[in-house]
Amino acid sequence: MNSLLSVCDVKDDVLDIIKLANDFKNGKIEKEPLKDQKLAMIFQKSSTRTRVSFEVGMYELGGTALFLSTNDIQLGRGEPIKDTAKVLSRFVDAIMIRANKHEDVVEFAKEADIPVINGLTDIEHPCQAFADMLTIYEHKGDFNRKLTFIGDGNNVSNSLLLICACLGMDFAIACPKGYEPKEDIVRKGKEIAKKTGSEIIITSDLKIALKDADAVYTDVWVSMGDEKEAEKRNNDFIKYQVNSNLMKLAKDDAIFMHCLPAIRGKEVTSDVIDGEQSVIYDEAENRLHAQKAILYYYLKK
Repeated sequence: MNSLLSVCDVKDDVLDIIKLANDFKNGKIEKEPLKDQKLAMIFQKSSTRTRVSFEVGMYELGGTALFLSTNDIQLGRGEPIKDTAKVLSRFVDAIMIRANKHEDVVEFAKEADIPVINGLTDIEHPCQAFADMLTIYEHKGDFNRKLTFIGDGNNVSNSLLLICACLGMDFAIACPKGYEPKEDIVRKGKEIAKKTGSEIIITSDLKIALKDADAVYTDVWVSMGDEKEAEKRNNDFIKYQVNSNLMKLAKDDAIFMHCLPAIRGKEVTSDVIDGEQSVIYDEAENRLHAQKAILYYYLKK
């Protein structure tokens, strides 16, 4: 497939992209390999790390990135996705879109004549997952590990489940009943895991999920678009806060991860996210290197 909508779109090349990201970080790729190429970045949702990593990444690759909020383009006034995708395909070399609905990105990819990259939807966040795997590789040295996600079965956990399966890495998620990852994501992940040897655990039991965990990951309890459910979600997830006692259920040398932004005192306590086990800023920096690898993968080849 010529677009990155899901981790599954590159399931056979996941490791290659991570190695590319590592090479970029260590200065092993030629300078400006995407000279004069152009990336359109469409944002229906606010962003810090996604916008900056793609914009700076494209600049460092020798290309140009154009920021387009829905207030800036006719898409926000009801222009069909087909028309926007077809027109942008005449102007730029790739489109990155951060969208409210996953089906909108799927339609963009169907109608565009150039690669479309999912910068986040309600279903997946593949760009984040690649940065996360680069971070684990840096701190642990290999993928013969276990990643445990604590909290909502959201877009981030969906992509983490899939990318762990692709790498043969064990994945567990501990969440309240009713907040599990999407069934089709779990099914796809388990199909891949059968071939790679990955174990996937979906449970509400924190002890089961955290046993032998090399990395402990969490995200906000109330994602963008879930604000109306804030009170209920905060009550449902109260027992799933990552604190020092919970971290003790994982391996002694487990790292703590968070895709940010974080709410200290909610999904994670300050002593954990700002403590010695936390790698959140390495993880955030690695968005840049992962995005450069993804752009190179789709545009250089």
